[in-house]
This record gives sequence, structure tokens and C-alpha cells, in this order.
Amino acid sequence: MCDTLIATPDATAAGTTLFAKNSDREPNEAHHVTIVPGRDHPPGSTVACTYLTIPQAGRTFSVLLAKPFWIWGAEMGANERGVVIGNEAVFTKVPYVKKNALTGMDLLRLALERSSTAREALEVVTELIAAHGQGGNCGFRKRFFYHNSFIIADPHDAWLLETAGRFWAALRVSGVYAISNGLTIGSHWDLASPDLVSHAIERGWCRNTREFHFARCYSDTLFTFFSDCRTRRGRTTSLLSPKKGSFTVSDMAAILRDHGEEKEHTWRPHRGLTGAAVCMHAGFGPVRASQTTGSMISSIRKDTATHFVTGTAAPCTGIFKPVWLDAPLPETGPVPSGTHDGAALFWKHEVLHRGTLRNHPVLTERYRSERDRLEASFVDAALRNEAMPATERAAISARCFAEAEDALGRWISNQRETKFTDHKGWLYRNAWKKFNRDARMPLE
Repeated sequence: MCDTLIATPDATAAGTTLFAKNSDREPNEAHHVTIVPGRDHPPGSTVACTYLTIPQAGRTFSVLLAKPFWIWGAEMGANERGVVIGNEAVFTKVPYVKKNALTGMDLLRLALERSSTAREALEVVTELIAAHGQGGNCGFRKRFFYHNSFIIADPHDAWLLETAGRFWAALRVSGVYAISNGLTIGSHWDLASPDLVSHAIERGWCRNTREFHFARCYSDTLFTFFSDCRTRRGRTTSLLSPKKGSFTVSDMAAILRDHGEEKEHTWRPHRGLTGAAVCMHAGFGPVRASQTTGSMISSIRKDTATHFVTGTAAPCTGIFKPVWLDAPLPETGPVPSGTHDGAALFWKHEVLHRGTLRNHPVLTERYRSERDRLEASFVDAALRNEAMPATERAAISARCFAEAEDALGRWISNQRETKFTDHKGWLYRNAWKKFNRDARMPLE
């Protein structure tokens, strides 16, 4: 499960486009942030995506990708032209293609590599779906099939694209918008596949054009319900709307960390066998099998784009740090895998994150103020210096990552030295014991 947010320039304090996303995957499905340089490709070249090899474009743009380590594509990312995209799993009545197709993450990366505007990216995705279909197993340890929706934006334009197999509808977005694992487009759209309505009528999902409503006609009701997308989208929309016109990067970060209406000092991640918050925490059973494994915020203006990534799970326990596409990424260790590696940033942070789960309210309180202070200084330094030469911005990024890692080490040491009452239910505790055992975590 995931949540993706957009605020167009008229809705933000700085007149920039602000994009944000939490990527929710299996707890041990380590998240990796990387930059892939653009390049020219000779005629006849191909590109091997996760499950399918397709013709390569003559030229690909440099891309910043935030992705599950094992997938060719990405859950969210940006390119050198200021295009950003986030995808969401959506569950529809159209049968899933279970092999030899492009995953939603593949479609996202291909669109970033091949598009100079948001509208071009939308066209790339829909053309690729028509040519190759979408599908394939998108689960790490468990088989998981779905279709995709996307928020696609650039400095001037933003689009919502929702798909069901080879069928799709797109809506130009202005102001603020949020998506959360469910179709949202109804009877109005700006672009659509030519047989979108006629197919629904043929299948008996509606009787005529007047009755057609994309989300009602095409959604799989059961899976959409258990994704808890309506609750999460209602929550993100309620947090976006009051700040329309004054939105900042820090506001986006606060939403990505949101656990719902309950106060932070009383909220605990073990409660409930169903349900989900924007800052997603896995629990017992198949319904709560996902965890926020990576988060990204982008501030996009005409001449530059500044991105903030955690590179770690659970934004409530992590720090957003600045990166730029034209500056080298700071050293974060080897590409992570599905098991603990103390040299990789993702797994270094998991020692803190999974330790914090033993008593979330008490243990997050010990480092929340320092987290917020550091992050505020990182955001301020990045945005004040985003017009500086790439070498200077690379130094800022490296400093922020280094300071965040120093803080991480202190927080882990403090946590190990602290005695506290373990507030977890039996089912939740045993679920996380299995996650930790599978990941070979050095916790218990």
C-alpha cells in the first residue's frame, strides 16, 4: 500500500510543484536510492525490464530512482527535465497478466527515462501499456498482482493517470490531490483509452454512457476495501486542503509521517489486524503485511529540482535528506538485499526502527526533537542553495547524510541503554519476530 501527494505551484508557499510519496512494501524488501545517468543508445538496442525485454529508446534521460532493490523499475523518481512520478497499486475487475508484461514500476522508470514533460510521460505509459500490457508478480516473498495509478508532474503541469489493464483515464490536476491504492476518477476526465466506456457496458458493469463511473465500474470492491485506501486518502486530503496556498516541504514530510487522528503519545503500531496509516507499519496477517520502506519529497521549479529522500523505512523514525540529479549521491553503502547488512543505510536504520517498535511512543519521543531540528536545517540549507554549482550542492548533501548517520548511531546507542516496558500484542510480536528472523536482524 502507498500514498502519493501533489501540490501544484498555486497551492505552495514558494510557487513550486511539491510531490511526495511513501512506498509501502514488505518489511524486508529493502529500499534503494540510485541515480542512473542518461545515455545514447544505438539503433536496435533493447532494455531488459523486470520480466520483459522491449525496444530501447534512442536517448534516455538521467533519472533518480527510489526503488525496491530487486525490481528494475521504481516506486517513485524524477528525471533531469524536472518530471516526477509516483505509482500506486490499484485493484480492478480486469484480469491480471501474471507474466511477460511490464510492472507499474517498470512503466514509471521507462516514462522518466523517455519524457521531457509530464504530458509526454503520460503518453509513454499509455503507449507502453497498449503495446506490452502491464502485470507480473510485484511481490517480494509473496505473489502480488495489481494494476497501477500514477501521479505525474513537472514544473508546469500535473496529471493523474489511472489504469485497469489496457484501459485508462487521465485527469489534469490543479491545486492539491492525493491517491491511495484505489481508483478515484469518476465520470469526468481529460483523456482516456478509446474503449474505456464501451468495454464497461459490454461487461455489464454499467448499462449506458450516462451511468458510467470509472472507479465504480472498474474497481475490485473487495481488494480495494481491504487496502483501506478510502480512509488514507480521506486523511491525506484533509491534511492537504487547509494548507492550500501555503504548502511547504516540511508540511509534506509531516503528512508522510502521519499515523491518523490519534495523538502520537498514545498511538501504537500493534493495534488492529486491519487498517493502515499514511506512515504504514506492518503487523500480523495478510492485510497488514506492508511497511513504509522508503519516502521521497520533490520541490520542482522551472530551473531546478531539489529532492529529499529518507533512504530508509518508516519516516516517523527517519530523516529526509537532500539530493540532486546533477550531483553525486552521498555514500550509503552497498545496494541492500532482503537480509540485514550493517554496511547498507537501509539496514543500519532498521536496527533503530525495529527497536523503536518495541515501545513506539516512548522511544520515538527520545529522538523526535533532534530529528525535526536536523531535518529543518537540511531543508533550509538545500532550498537556500539550490541555485549553487553542483559541487557545492553535493557537499551539502554529503554533510546532511553524514549528520543524519551520526544521529542514527547516537539514537541506537541510547535505545540499547534504555530500559522500558514492551507494549506489543502477542500476534504483532510474533509477526515481527518472523520478519526479523527472515532478515537475520541482530536484535534478539
